[in-house]
Amino acid sequence: MTRPRSPDWLEGEEALDRILDLCPVLPEEELHLTADASDLCPERALAEDVFALLDHPPWDNSAMDGFAVMEVDVRGAKPEAPVVLPVSQHIPAGRFPESQLAPGTAARVMTGAPVPAGSTGVVRIEHTDGGRGESVRIDLATDATRNIRRRGEDLARGDVVALAGSALTPAVVGCLAMQGVERVKVRRRPRIAVLANGDELVDFEGVEDVRAGRKIMNSNSHALAAQLRAAGANPVDLGIAADTAASVRAALETARACDGVISTAGVSVGDHDHVKQALDESGFQRAFWRVRIRPGSPMTFGSLNGRPFWGLPGNPVSAMVTFEMFVRPALRKMAGHATIGRSRIRARAGHDISSPEDLTHLYRVRLSRAPDGSFDAALTGPQGSGILTSMVEAHGLAVLPTGVTTVRAGEPLEVILLRDLPS
Repeated sequence: MTRPRSPDWLEGEEALDRILDLCPVLPEEELHLTADASDLCPERALAEDVFALLDHPPWDNSAMDGFAVMEVDVRGAKPEAPVVLPVSQHIPAGRFPESQLAPGTAARVMTGAPVPAGSTGVVRIEHTDGGRGESVRIDLATDATRNIRRRGEDLARGDVVALAGSALTPAVVGCLAMQGVERVKVRRRPRIAVLANGDELVDFEGVEDVRAGRKIMNSNSHALAAQLRAAGANPVDLGIAADTAASVRAALETARACDGVISTAGVSVGDHDHVKQALDESGFQRAFWRVRIRPGSPMTFGSLNGRPFWGLPGNPVSAMVTFEMFVRPALRKMAGHATIGRSRIRARAGHDISSPEDLTHLYRVRLSRAPDGSFDAALTGPQGSGILTSMVEAHGLAVLPTGVTTVRAGEPLEVILLRDLPS
């Protein structure tokens, strides 16, 4: 009988490095900004550098409704000593000036309309008498060199609009549209299979057995699918495998068209580890087993049929935390993002936090903003790996690294953000 392999017990950073080494960037595909509008989101990454094809604005234009003037003609204007100028032309939005601005005159312009050559500023209409007749009274000269958006001040032809690896945010989409770029190359979304394991699990169709106390709901698959979608991946549900190697192996066979597989539970090396047997029979090449973190230590990772395989723990919190630490960054890399990690901030411990073991501990914390703008971090409640509600109100994961057993109230600690900061 083959003896079980001893655990690797990698530190989190080394485990993530091994994962990233085995997760390739996915091929590119063309995205149509209008036809594929439902597929636009910040989780898509550009696969190419995009450069401006046009100057924007394409001409000098007014940032205000008002009157284009030359500074020399309105210098010193104030309510008690206004300047009156003849109105030489009217330029609504969508029209162009008839000629350059004649010295000693003003041109009525609307917001966005081109200003005539020679203009130094646009006096907003509130600083005039409205200019309803053939002349306008200028009551203030403070706008004499303001309120003109110069040609190309936003983007000039040849400027970088966005670099490969940039997230396709709404602002980037707007800039692409502004440049008339209708199609861009992006990295394909990862398709990730999700498999739950265990005879004790049922899905929604078996909820009556759960209510009767005979079964447990399969929450992991649904939580992980939501995490996958939030990370920009497409989840593929493989259902629940029974506690036999044959059932696990059959489920894994259906994932061959996916870019990776996540399995929950059954990733230890005990006598009843049917997942391990099925993986071995399917040619799994293990990169490591076990990580020095809590929650989430008993996880495995490797290559299955040339694709990444994550064996996550079965406890709900452990599954979600290990996803954040070891799956999400890899998905971001696969999807072509230049930035793959979550943002981190420094916060103050709201109370004493202790680690009972010499591991990196990841505590679910709620953040609150102090009067000085800094943040205090308090545990969301009991931190057991089966208490999924500890994730519900968590703004982030407070990190107590290996070697740190206690952080006292008021001391700094690092927090990995899971959602927006509180106001």
